[in-house]
Amino acid sequence: MQQDPLKSFGLRLVQLRKSKGLSQEKLALESGIARSYLSGVERGQRNIALLNIHKLADTLGIPASSLLELPDD
Repeated sequence: MQQDPLKSFGLRLVQLRKSKGLSQEKLALESGIARSYLSGVERGQRNIALLNIHKLADTLGIPASSLLELPDD
């Protein structure tokens, strides 16, 4: 069975954020995205907009496509 894409995206975002040594709050501040919204995205409860995907990728210094890869197990 395929995993929920919102949860997969959220897990991948958490992995990438932590690999860069950023807290959720720091990533939110640097990207200009509300921390509560970012929290919902990481938990797979919010459907993130394409513009916000690009904001997060720019802040993390990665290509936006990296956020769409499956999370590591």
